[in-house]
Amino acid sequence: MSDEDTLKIILSTDNHLGFNEKDPIRGNDSFITFEEILSISKQKAPDFMLLGGDLFHENKPSISSLFKCSELIRRYSFNNNPIKFKIISDQAINFYQSEYFKHANFNDENLNVGIPIFTIHGNHDDPIDQSNLCALDLFHATGLVNLFGKSNSVESIIIQPILIQKGNTKLALYGLGAIRNERLHRLFEQKKVTFFRPEQESENWFSIFVIHQNRVKHAAKNYIPESFIPSFIDLVIWGHEHDCRIDPEYNTSQQFYVSQPGSSVATSLSDGESLKKYIGFLSIKGKDFKIDKIPLQTVRPFAIGKIILEDEEESISLSSPNVSRQVEKFCHGKMEDLLATTKEQVTNHSQQPTLPLIRLAVDYSGGFEMFSSMRFSQEYIGKIANPKDLLMLHRKREQTNREQANKTVDNVILSVSNVRNDCGLDRNRVEDMIKQHFMKTNEKLVLLSEKRLSNGLRLSIDKDDKDRLFGLVDR
Repeated sequence: MSDEDTLKIILSTDNHLGFNEKDPIRGNDSFITFEEILSISKQKAPDFMLLGGDLFHENKPSISSLFKCSELIRRYSFNNNPIKFKIISDQAINFYQSEYFKHANFNDENLNVGIPIFTIHGNHDDPIDQSNLCALDLFHATGLVNLFGKSNSVESIIIQPILIQKGNTKLALYGLGAIRNERLHRLFEQKKVTFFRPEQESENWFSIFVIHQNRVKHAAKNYIPESFIPSFIDLVIWGHEHDCRIDPEYNTSQQFYVSQPGSSVATSLSDGESLKKYIGFLSIKGKDFKIDKIPLQTVRPFAIGKIILEDEEESISLSSPNVSRQVEKFCHGKMEDLLATTKEQVTNHSQQPTLPLIRLAVDYSGGFEMFSSMRFSQEYIGKIANPKDLLMLHRKREQTNREQANKTVDNVILSVSNVRNDCGLDRNRVEDMIKQHFMKTNEKLVLLSEKRLSNGLRLSIDKDDKDRLFGLVDR
């Protein structure tokens, strides 16, 4: 096969445009790096860009965020580059959510798209009301992106691939926008998630699945095990998890690879966010692929330090009358090390913000007296980007006999709860609670159905949207 048979795709996810946008120092970070990603894409001239969700940080992005994102996409994605691949699936199915634009933007005679962007929605920029619309629906309607992978049912999910062909290379692109992890976990267990395969020569198609869910297990059902994903998938692009693990990891049982690009901007001061950030350049030829990772040069420097005072007996004496001053001096020394670390992350890119992010976590268990955290942080104003949340002070609590007894009781309650869940009742499901209520009473809803009330109440809680229930009644 020649280069005419090679599909080239830029991979990115969790751009979180608009994160902390009101911060005078960090407010533009997400847009600076997103522009870098678009600029790299223009230089590499891929066939298209593939985003794994959370393009925006909020499900109701500000006008400023919408404006900045629109301008960037228009600037870098719209040009005279010829489109060298074609979609051979039914686009009316792939882009069913749009009433008038059931096709990819580059197939619109009124638009001049040179680098198409395909994206699913994440949990931050997901649909927010009964219209099932999100900001990305607006961007699809205006021709800025191609939104796919939306689900219109809470009872079952059907995933139809976008079938793409370039020369002799055939790509089946599957996507699923973010769904509450517990619900999706349950649907997978109940065999209510269906992947459709190409009707002809299905084994000759390279299959990609783009997903935006918890990959790490947080609770029994608050994640999606890789074993749930069908084994005919060749490559999973995993969004939502912010630590960059973009190098493909092979799942021996399912026999597919997983690439986790990670976020392009730090939205929390965590270990995962402190890892070096990359985007991917995916090349597919036939059934073979490779991902070249491209380091991002405009990410704000970020370092994390951790101190356990009980482990620093040689430097700090607990019996000293000025122990708090010793602790403060020791922490300043650690800060100097962290500042030196962030200087090594400066790339000299003209757009990189160089005032660093630093998080210093101090465990002062064991009776240590702490210094004034406010005074400590004020000394780094102008030296770091986040002096207000620089320090994280914590200590271990010793459990009393009463607390240990309560913990035992809690474990018993949890065991009983697990039995109830195994019997089909998830106590976290507001739908079940409403259904049970109306099963036990002769009262019936008149204005709303039980299903609409359940969905509206759940989304009102999940999205902290107090107007949602009023909207149900108004409709």
